[in-house]
Amino acid sequence: MKVRNLVFALTTLALAHHSYAANQGDKNLKGDVKLDGSSTVFPIAEAAAEEFQKLYPNVRVTVGLSGTGGGMKKFSNGEIDIANASRKMKPEEARKAQEGNIAYTEMPLAYDGISVVVHPANKWATKLTMAQLKALWQPGSTVKTWKDIDPAWPNEPIKLYGPGADSGTFDFFTEEVMGKARLSRNDYVASEDDNVLVTGVSKDKYALGYFGYAYYVENKRVLNVVPLAKGKDAVAPSDKSIEDGSYPLSRPLLIYVNDKSAQRPEAKAFVSFLLKNAATLSKEVGYIPLKEATYADILKKFK
Repeated sequence: MKVRNLVFALTTLALAHHSYAANQGDKNLKGDVKLDGSSTVFPIAEAAAEEFQKLYPNVRVTVGLSGTGGGMKKFSNGEIDIANASRKMKPEEARKAQEGNIAYTEMPLAYDGISVVVHPANKWATKLTMAQLKALWQPGSTVKTWKDIDPAWPNEPIKLYGPGADSGTFDFFTEEVMGKARLSRNDYVASEDDNVLVTGVSKDKYALGYFGYAYYVENKRVLNVVPLAKGKDAVAPSDKSIEDGSYPLSRPLLIYVNDKSAQRPEAKAFVSFLLKNAATLSKEVGYIPLKEATYADILKKFK
């Protein structure tokens, strides 16, 4: 399912069961609000944009999809108001923002767990250790077949799918698995569009890939998720294991708001709307919301 179709279907479902935290919008409010960045955060941001514009029809909210790194570049150049991020801002990105006189505020939106997935016909990879995952994805890896991971597994080539180099998911995954960000083999199908990765793995019995939890949840009919073991026990991603951090690849999802942009009424109204509804939106699109008190505290500080 394409991202926009996913968002439409889930926000329609959300509206059937929830009322968004805004009774009516200011029909006279005008302007543009620009977001770009993480494909993982995209479903939340796009859903918020669609619902916000129903309340504020004269405000145009655009949400780009260039990966966390791509979004940060635009953010530091003052091209966008909000950067969607699936990792923390890097020191060099913060330095570029400072050089561009961009003051900003970091805000967490939800929790995610990067999910390692295989084809449903894969009945052998019922778990992987973090050491095995590292051996598979490290630069110069000699792992070419499933048998190279475990002698009992098929002697068939592994077709790998993963995020591109501009993705925050790529940065976080490599740092957690390899111990250093951006260390990875490069002989895999890379894309900043997670739907490309979903399609690739779902059509190849011997494929393996990784991406955000929401994309696994939406496509679990055509994918199997692989539990990961950091210690003795393997843990699968779930609402509980991601929230309590027992899943090895749990992480926060964030937005970075340009402080100058936030002074504009239309941008301030959108960020407030996003924070008020982040719990509902993140849950509906497959992520794990923060505590309500946390959202209230962030909103209070923002205002």
